[in-house]
Amino acid sequence: MLKSLLIILMSSVLVNNYVLTKFLGICPFLGVSKKLDQAAGMGAAVTFVMVVSTAVTWPIQTYVLDKYNLGYLQTIVFILVIAALVQFVEIVLKRYVPALHKSLGVYLPLITTNCAVLGVAINNIKDGYGFAESLVSALGCGLGFLLAMVLFAGVRSRLDSKNTPKCFQGLPITLVAASIVAMSFMGFGGVVDKLFA
Repeated sequence: MLKSLLIILMSSVLVNNYVLTKFLGICPFLGVSKKLDQAAGMGAAVTFVMVVSTAVTWPIQTYVLDKYNLGYLQTIVFILVIAALVQFVEIVLKRYVPALHKSLGVYLPLITTNCAVLGVAINNIKDGYGFAESLVSALGCGLGFLLAMVLFAGVRSRLDSKNTPKCFQGLPITLVAASIVAMSFMGFGGVVDKLFA
């Protein structure tokens, strides 16, 4: 059991990274990755929301939606749960970490519409994970999101200090750099299998 949970965790962080391999959550990835502290704060907030939303949505799906044949309401219910959790995170950050709340600005409410958060909750159900496996998967996906944000913040800080050709300045070089970072994560494909073989 522990071995399978470790495989799920490592796969979620490296091999099936939601930002770099599934291309979910690109908006905050491109928008908040300019500064390391903002990227880390956003990654931590998204990780928290992913884990808590999975902890709430999995029982709702299993004990309410599936039990009463209401599976067609899954997306609506999950979005409502995620929106409520994001409001909770925003209230907590505003009260206890106002500097981070101010620096995240408009991107904090965007967690509500972050398709990576919804994707994790839905894919955990679709993949047939139990409650513990879903939580580990959500934690891994969140940590993978955090890792991608922090790595890309480092890449973007280097890009800003380089002499980029005029036609590549701004979004074009950002997208090129993001694609190179995403390709580098493809190298982790066989690592998890070899580690836990």
